[in-house]
Amino acid sequence: MDKLVIEGGGPLLGEVRISGSKNATLPILAATLMTDEPCTIRNVPRLRDTMTMIKLLKSLGKTVEFNENEVRVSSKGSLNYLADYKLVSTMRGSFCVLGPLLAKLKRAKVSLPGGCVIGIRPVDLHLKGLKNLGAKFEFEAGYVMGKTNSLKGNYVYLGGDFGSSVLATANVMMAAVLARGETIIDSAACEPEVEALADFLMAMGAKIKGKGTSRITVNGVKKLHGANFSICSDRIEAGTFVLLAAATKSNITLTGLDYTHILALIDKLQEAGLKFQHADGWLKVKCQRNLKPTSITTYPYPGFPTDLQAQFTTLMAMTPGVSIITDKVFPDRFMHIAELNRMGANIRRDGNSAIIQGIKTLYGAPVMASDLRASAALVIAGLAAKGKTEIHRIYHLERGYENLEEKLVKLGAKIYREKE
Repeated sequence: MDKLVIEGGGPLLGEVRISGSKNATLPILAATLMTDEPCTIRNVPRLRDTMTMIKLLKSLGKTVEFNENEVRVSSKGSLNYLADYKLVSTMRGSFCVLGPLLAKLKRAKVSLPGGCVIGIRPVDLHLKGLKNLGAKFEFEAGYVMGKTNSLKGNYVYLGGDFGSSVLATANVMMAAVLARGETIIDSAACEPEVEALADFLMAMGAKIKGKGTSRITVNGVKKLHGANFSICSDRIEAGTFVLLAAATKSNITLTGLDYTHILALIDKLQEAGLKFQHADGWLKVKCQRNLKPTSITTYPYPGFPTDLQAQFTTLMAMTPGVSIITDKVFPDRFMHIAELNRMGANIRRDGNSAIIQGIKTLYGAPVMASDLRASAALVIAGLAAKGKTEIHRIYHLERGYENLEEKLVKLGAKIYREKE
């Protein structure tokens, strides 16, 4: 197992290209299960999660080729309906094969994904929505076993305790595409990744209206064909680099992104005093030496994303003054607090909020990554801190950031790997 070693304390400079979206890639790959024709998907990030989904598609009977950042999926025969525990348990996003398998095969056996360190994330909304379309479910030995004689369009309400669910919306929308009649998904997730999935399904012949809104209407079709598609940019990677620039007092230009996908972040950083320039496809972050403490509350899109909460917490930890970070999407997503405090931060948790007394400087220390976004937060902290930081369990980073070290080195970061 490797660890990251960072010698921080200096500004970065240059240009970084944002990779394709991980959270858009996974359900789009799952959607290829619903056609027998070849699909070519471009701008696919080479990540651990991507490789897990490719392994899952292969186990279900697909032929998959991954060259550079292009994935080609084709059929080699009949599909398997079993999504094995060994693959689904390593990545929650793989649960989105449930809807496509039910739509294509009328049955599915998919391992329950379980919880994770950022909090338990149940699949009740997935099952509720698919039941409304005519699926029936049983549970056995950690598996969801679903079957249907025929999926039929219906009204589906997907509102949950913490708002809409991206993966539940994806599962229901994919199943509805091959269901008979009209399906209306109310309280649907509005995230760009859901919109990208709708675009891909429409490229395959699906009939969908309302993408990007909280009400999606799907008129079922009998068959889907193959498609060529390009994945949208990763808004969470983009936001992470913006926050990295702010924390290290750097001037960095991001390319290959849609800055409108991170307007909630940009708005809060402008409130804190950061300056931006932008146009189609690029965003320039202009360092402001003295930022103001700024509080945030996470919400589903277009609100402030929970996937940037840990990174924003890092920035506020080194911004003198008091700020409050509240997470209403994943109330337990604060594993990074203890590690930031090891670096000198002054943060305490109060329920689903973090109370931050910002200081001027963090100091390098050995820290432990607990999850994907907490890992990114610690990388930002290490780059901004004085001295040397060692980050352990960095395999989390490989799940969601393509070529992160290479990109950081090009910006002038002193970062390298060592064996534990």
